[in-house]
Amino acid sequence: MEKETIGFALIGIKTEQFATFEENYVAGKKANITTALEFKINQEGKRIGVYATFTFEQSTKAFLKINVSCHFSIALDSWNSFLIEDKIVFPKNFISHLTMLTIGTARGVLHCKVDGTEFNKFILPTINVNQMVNKDAEFYLI
Repeated sequence: MEKETIGFALIGIKTEQFATFEENYVAGKKANITTALEFKINQEGKRIGVYATFTFEQSTKAFLKINVSCHFSIALDSWNSFLIEDKIVFPKNFISHLTMLTIGTARGVLHCKVDGTEFNKFILPTINVNQMVNKDAEFYLI
């Protein structure tokens, strides 16, 4: 059986949030990073948005936070192939691919925002997207 090609295009990138909290940062102290993902659809426009948030913290206090979204247009035949009764189901592998593109984009946006600052040493690490996206993404249609 041949794999179905999913038609899609990256149509927009947005820095939803970027903030530094220098008062919460101590040079040389261990830092942690938390990651959050959110997916939103636009049913009429046949679009999906992937929102990735990264928060760098020390002692549970954020010192650097960025949220970047990538917006994708889905080809009508691909969109329709995902429709199941009253919901749309995007396959895990496809959602993982869109997530990987969004994380890579966030990595570049973060670099541009912190270039030339003391926070330039904080780079988004490589992330195993398959651990973050472990199932299909389902959206009930209104």
